[in-house]
Amino acid sequence: MKRKFLMALFFSLVIGVLAACGGSDDDTADDGDATESDDKEVLTVATDNGYVPFEFIDEESGDLVGFDIDLITALADEAGYEIEFETLEFDGIVAGIGSGRFDIGIAGMTITEERKEEIDFTQPYYEAGLILAVKDGTDDIESIDDVDGKTVATRTGSTSQQYLEDETDADIEAFPAIIEAYQNVLAGRADAVLYDLPNVQYYSEKDADGEIVTVGDKLTGEDYGIAFPKGSEHRDEFDEALTTIKDNGTFDDIYEEWFGERPEGN
Repeated sequence: MKRKFLMALFFSLVIGVLAACGGSDDDTADDGDATESDDKEVLTVATDNGYVPFEFIDEESGDLVGFDIDLITALADEAGYEIEFETLEFDGIVAGIGSGRFDIGIAGMTITEERKEEIDFTQPYYEAGLILAVKDGTDDIESIDDVDGKTVATRTGSTSQQYLEDETDADIEAFPAIIEAYQNVLAGRADAVLYDLPNVQYYSEKDADGEIVTVGDKLTGEDYGIAFPKGSEHRDEFDEALTTIKDNGTFDDIYEEWFGERPEGN
């Protein structure tokens, strides 16, 4: 009897171990499936790091921050993607999107007919325009009509550079970073700067302590769009996500955080 009892106990233990092992395999498979289902495709976002308040490096934290950064992060979350940022000069972003090197480009990029030949854009997300600015105390430049023969600084590859080339006879100095254009005006090496209105206003108020002032009227009506390589399937996904966050108030919240007010009409 004792031997039979021991044999029965032995087989019970073996069966228990095998059952436990089988259960462990099933759990592992389930966990693996869950992990795999949670994985999101990672998209590379090309952006700038010197265009306040849209994208710039926070001096205290060293982080890349700005309206565009918060916006594309919210859109990626809504569309179901993870994103990784790569920063480079603006003209490199335009070229990189056109060649398909990057999945997305967001950098205060104006939608133009020329760019649309190589790039697909979402619906506009910000209405901008160009503005002329000079060092405070300058009295011989009151509008864009006064820049012929003057040295006007701007940013390489921007619509402001194109405007100066097409509409004026100014001596144009274009720089990879717009901060260099402002510094040249402050130092007296340039007579004026032409660039996007929100950036000029921000720099004048926050960094230049009012030493740079805008003159004349806003030039051109320009809309910013998020850029994708031609034919990208992600364009429609992010355009739909943009519509969604405009409808549910998320866009307005992000806008208010960076511009101090909610966008008109929303």
